[in-house]
Amino acid sequence: MTLTQEPQVVLFKPQGSIDLQGGLALTEQMTQAGFQPHQLWVLDLAEVDFMDSSGLVSLVKGLTSARQVGCRLVLCNVQTPVRLILELTQLDSVFEIFDTYEEILTLVNDNSFALVS
Repeated sequence: MTLTQEPQVVLFKPQGSIDLQGGLALTEQMTQAGFQPHQLWVLDLAEVDFMDSSGLVSLVKGLTSARQVGCRLVLCNVQTPVRLILELTQLDSVFEIFDTYEEILTLVNDNSFALVS
């Protein structure tokens, strides 16, 4: 998993499967990075080809933690198998999902994307 941190944007790039083990690793990574108010947390799922219910728990925990401290957590590059899981569980209406990371950065740079929800 790759983690990139800029003052206002934190980018996570998990790889492979977000199952029990992958979900725990993602939760650990988010906990270690520490949420700061007014940050944008981006989960780039371009290299994630599988997610189960354990992985969903990690995503929801991350979203809950982000909202509690005034951050915004969004998803991008969601692959078809993962998107299907999000749609079946109706979590696609809970998470903000963007097609690409560049799309998010464009919105942030244009100031049309508030960092705090």
